[in-house]
Amino acid sequence: MSDYRPIACADHERLEFAALTRQWLEVNVTAGDHAGRQHLLPRDVYTRDGAEWLLAETGSGETLTVRLDSLQF
Repeated sequence: MSDYRPIACADHERLEFAALTRQWLEVNVTAGDHAGRQHLLPRDVYTRDGAEWLLAETGSGETLTVRLDSLQF
């Protein structure tokens, strides 16, 4: 069983809209190798292994995959 905590629907919609419109977002990543304030371009929001994930691009062009419950807006 996963310890994933679903995020608010409004935040999920914000990520999906940003991916569709290619809109950069400022988010705080609270876990993992990229913890801290990040300027990200969302590419996709998807479900895997009982959790929801964001595939995004950083300002330097790096691809980043982050679990949605580790994001703060």
